[in-house]
Amino acid sequence: MTDARHTLEAEEQAFYLAHSVFSDPGDLGRLDGIPTDPSALALVVRNLLIHREETPVFGFTLPDHRKNEAETRYVSAILSIITERDGDPLTVARPPEKRFAGTCRDFALVLCSLLRSTGTPARIRCGFASYFIAGLHEDHWVAEYWNAERGWTLVDAQLPAPELMEALKISFDPMDVPRDEFLVAGDAWRDCRAGRSDPEKFGVSFINLSGMDFVQSNVVRDLAALNKVEVLPWDGWDLAERFHKDLHDAELKLLDTVAEAESDGGPFARLRSLFLANPGLRTPSAVISHTTYAGTRTVSLRS
Repeated sequence: MTDARHTLEAEEQAFYLAHSVFSDPGDLGRLDGIPTDPSALALVVRNLLIHREETPVFGFTLPDHRKNEAETRYVSAILSIITERDGDPLTVARPPEKRFAGTCRDFALVLCSLLRSTGTPARIRCGFASYFIAGLHEDHWVAEYWNAERGWTLVDAQLPAPELMEALKISFDPMDVPRDEFLVAGDAWRDCRAGRSDPEKFGVSFINLSGMDFVQSNVVRDLAALNKVEVLPWDGWDLAERFHKDLHDAELKLLDTVAEAESDGGPFARLRSLFLANPGLRTPSAVISHTTYAGTRTVSLRS
């Protein structure tokens, strides 16, 4: 839901203004000249990145050797790839073949990095979008930034390209994504648990991955993202790796509590305590990464 408080407590504001190890842009000289307006920053990101599965929309075929570019976890490394490939300032749009080939998570995280760097509290959200394939809720990540007038506001930096807006027939403003068009993971979990939605409609359709196990893993990843542990969409650990059918009642109740907090976007202290106090939710130093093109492996995270 949209935050109705329209104010942030000092601790929450400071937390979402500070960089995580994932959002840290590294060399601050690369950020010279970037705008501060969220809409302008979203366009900067859109012109630096391309989703590795959307390249045909832009008349570009991604070479096979670049499909694992999306395994790049940290914004500092993403920006290094972009600037090494093309030395122009980040405010200069790259042609499709010179953009970083990532996923929706990378659009969200790079925007989040630029927002934090320019003084806007921001976080990324893990959930499901209904605007890619009619009748399906596709796994998707977006950014959420603090707007003094509207509270926490969803923004999809992948959308604001004429080619994509036309291809997807998007009618809403990508800078204010409706909450019924993008369901945070907690909303999806609650709808499926209540029988309002079919869990088989939630997932990644092009690899035939869906169901309550997938929704459950996204609940865990969204809580991590709200705590600034912005992993890759295919990373898992503990409750993100467990089969839904094997969960105990206490674990289901815990995930119900997490889902409610995610739906409400807070309170901040609740989001922090749920993450830090529960080993099944807290991200360990190494995660299991179920990559699309490089198989499953264990990956150690920076601290």
